Amino acid sequence: MHEGGCLCGGVRYAVEGPLAPVQFCHCGQCRKAQGSAFGANMPVASADFRLLQGEDLLREHRASPGKRRVFCGTCGSPIFSQRDAAPQTVRLRVGTLDGDGGGLVVGFHIHAASKAAWDEIDDGRTAYPGEAPD
Repeated sequence: MHEGGCLCGGVRYAVEGPLAPVQFCHCGQCRKAQGSAFGANMPVASADFRLLQGEDLLREHRASPGKRRVFCGTCGSPIFSQRDAAPQTVRLRVGTLDGDGGGLVVGFHIHAASKAAWDEIDDGRTAYPGEAPD
């Protein structure tokens, strides 16, 4: 089991099972939501994701139809996103996991065609111009 939470500690969660490779998303929405060059996300089965505390603190924003971005209403930490059409999966914000992330691996980059002009993708990993193929 892996645990994580928000900056203020009000929201805590657990993830059961092994963790998927991290996906770096360079789309404009992820850059804005994370305040960085990309969002570091990981798909997690909704059945494997469990809130331990702070459900009442969670807020959501819908920057685009059919997708909610869930964050702590107290400190603003992004926790996950979820598409209405895929309720079986949450896209966990990897930076909210406890610890230093030892054992995590980066899989690939998505929406690389939308990356910030000042960002270089030079880590040798696959960089898809849009979504990753299924």
